[in-house]
Amino acid sequence: MTTIDWDAAADTFDDEPDHGLRDPAVRGAWAERMRHWLPPAPSDVLDLGCGTGSLALLAAGQGHRVTAVDLSPRMVEAAHRKLAGTGAEVLTGPAERPPVGDRRYDAVLVRHVLWAMEDPEAALTHWTSLLRPGGRLVLVEGVWEGSGLPAARLIAALGPLSRRIDHERLSDVPGLWGGPVHDERYALVARIAPAGPARGPDGEDTGVTAVRRGEDAHAVPARHSEVVDVHLVLRRGDEVLLARRAGTGYGDGLWNGPSGHVEEGEDVRAAMVREAREEIGVEFAPEDLRVALVMQHRGPGDPPRTGWFFEADGARGGEPYNREPHKCSELAWHPLAALPDDMVAYCRAGFEAYRRGERFVLHWHEDDDPIAHDPGLPDRAVPLPATRVSPAAG
Repeated sequence: MTTIDWDAAADTFDDEPDHGLRDPAVRGAWAERMRHWLPPAPSDVLDLGCGTGSLALLAAGQGHRVTAVDLSPRMVEAAHRKLAGTGAEVLTGPAERPPVGDRRYDAVLVRHVLWAMEDPEAALTHWTSLLRPGGRLVLVEGVWEGSGLPAARLIAALGPLSRRIDHERLSDVPGLWGGPVHDERYALVARIAPAGPARGPDGEDTGVTAVRRGEDAHAVPARHSEVVDVHLVLRRGDEVLLARRAGTGYGDGLWNGPSGHVEEGEDVRAAMVREAREEIGVEFAPEDLRVALVMQHRGPGDPPRTGWFFEADGARGGEPYNREPHKCSELAWHPLAALPDDMVAYCRAGFEAYRRGERFVLHWHEDDDPIAHDPGLPDRAVPLPATRVSPAAG
């Protein structure tokens, strides 16, 4: 445990660019991250170890109902002044056991506090107990000058406590710190399981809670509908990037390309940009993506779905890294012409069709087929011919 006289530090605490957020550019960079990390406003947000209240002020300004807690009376005095008129509540007490009674929150926000605690794992367990179902714990931590906590330690501790953990590197975002930094800084967003979500065949939340219909409900014939997936074929010369699935309940231990579902209101390019950022930390513009192929796929015993495969240059968007360690155990580059056999069959079929130059494909499993690619089975991919249009005569 690190002992610091925070009362003595209160007068100069805001002099650090990321503490006081006095620079509009630094303040804007943190505000943008907060919009991404916190749930939609208005939500109940608990800011632990709030210091002088700079992040609490951003959260309140974005429409959240904020409770801020700090152990230092001098810090609390400064936070009271900074948050005056926002409706935020400021309390004095320890971050590891905040004085909030049996209240529960939609988000618990903790920046650069956990590293100074004697038992970080116990604090994490208590903080997740303060969340409502579906809530999220937002941690900003790092390792600097021999102090701090590596991300791997916190990810391991949060694994049994959450259904999803997003890992975001912050060291290479100088706008957050008022200039370049050369140590490890990161954010983890751990999401707690919602109350009774329905799940799709690949273990992803569908966003729908199962509801029991009453006896007087009328049966309405359902129109055919399909999940729409997006898949990234990230190229580095003759190689493509694959991720090994873990902890999802679908295809765990198998290689798969970065992929995900199109969300409500998204087009497929926007979904691919979002999934690339969320899974591998790569920032693409929509125009960086090229359609590789479109595939209608039916998994064994599952309803059909449609996948859009996009090609992108691995030299653009930044160096990929594993941002979802709760769903992925490793990333690796593989030759496109020699893909590993231990792949999800859906992904393997799409990548093979892309390599052959096919652009529209059906991939229909038999019910007793495995999810994993099996080189001993017949190729289930059926390429569809595309219309060739001749230029109109001038």
